Amino acid sequence: MGKCPGCHAWNSMVEQRTQNKKNERSSFLPSQKQEDVQAITDIKSSEKERLKTDIGEFNRVLGGGIVAGSLVLVGGDPGIGKSTLLLQISQSIAKQNKKVLYVSGEESAQQIKLRADRLNVLSDHLYVLCETDLEYIVEKIEKLNPEYFIIDSIQTVYHPEITSAPGSVSQVRECTSMLMKIAKTKQIATFIVGHVTKEGNIAGPRMLEHMVDSVLYFEGDRHHAYRMLRAVKNRYGSTNEMGIFEMKDLGLREVSNPSELFLSERPKGVAGSIVVASMEGSRPVLVEMQSLVSRTHFPSPKRMGTGIDHHRLSLIIAVLEKRMGMVLQSHDAFVNVAGGIKLEEPAVDLAIAITIASSFRDKPTRHDDVVFGEIGLTGEVRAVSRVEQRVYEAKKLGFKRVILPSHSLSGWKHPADIQIIGVSTVSEALDVTMI
Repeated sequence: MGKCPGCHAWNSMVEQRTQNKKNERSSFLPSQKQEDVQAITDIKSSEKERLKTDIGEFNRVLGGGIVAGSLVLVGGDPGIGKSTLLLQISQSIAKQNKKVLYVSGEESAQQIKLRADRLNVLSDHLYVLCETDLEYIVEKIEKLNPEYFIIDSIQTVYHPEITSAPGSVSQVRECTSMLMKIAKTKQIATFIVGHVTKEGNIAGPRMLEHMVDSVLYFEGDRHHAYRMLRAVKNRYGSTNEMGIFEMKDLGLREVSNPSELFLSERPKGVAGSIVVASMEGSRPVLVEMQSLVSRTHFPSPKRMGTGIDHHRLSLIIAVLEKRMGMVLQSHDAFVNVAGGIKLEEPAVDLAIAITIASSFRDKPTRHDDVVFGEIGLTGEVRAVSRVEQRVYEAKKLGFKRVILPSHSLSGWKHPADIQIIGVSTVSEALDVTMI
């Protein structure tokens, strides 16, 4: 500052450094032992012990169970069921005589008790604390010494020595860093609930996702009863796993066979419908792909996809126009994945193309067909991975034929009682599937 606003003198402001009080906050944190440099060959490898809950879908997403000392971030839209899921997990852990501390900064103890009564969550090993002051929360952790710790949510917790408001970037970063130290030094498995932005990302600094061990997204459509739990980061397991739940009056119920559930209401003999075999992590999932192509009177037709990538839809429509001669520029195209599930892998391209062509030509497909394959820009059908798991899932559900890329026919054992048809172009796939 050139001129002092008090005495109006020039160049009289002098920088003076003060002692940062934030350095004193580590006094109530557990001390961490300093380790020396060592060769990687001298480090003993040890398998992390996992605690399995009663919720098998949750164990699958985490890679087999909860790891002691892990820090897990759970994000999702408001009202999607994050608190319900964590309360049911708390009950499952407490039933194994493990101490669980559930800290809520958004609800009172009476509100949590009402939800617990509805979910039948009653255990003497489950403790509830309604507090937002992190120093006070840490003191209670030191006194109770729980084995599992849940905080709902990180945006409501604040550190009193930081002047910014709760939920700000500095508060979220500092509070998460302190919780990470506690989780690692005391080996407490910690779950943190995070709010999401309008774009669907976890609110706060991006560093938050880098600090934690696992990032789980709890997503789904409010108008559907099904919820998906996805792992986008997991240091102790795969990042492609997905758990499926159904929201009931008594809480979340895991869905062990999602393929049968998604296909239970599929109509027969209707144009614009096909079953696609998609992989969600290590699990094959069969879902119905639907399309509706109708003539439009507007100069720019609509291209709308629900549950698939919008840009991928435009690309497949362009391939059908250029390679198959379909005049879709005067038609609206709507594609939907039944059940509210999102399919992100390119293996669903062939199903999108077949349903659009079926609706455009008004010709139904065979009801006992399952398709999968990636489509290239020249109209070729490219090979995909995990072919054997997809085919065996189709056989288990009673389908008679599987249409797949011809380059995926070798390298695995074909099961009996199901017909395997390989196609190399989109034209061949349409000829095979159309009635």
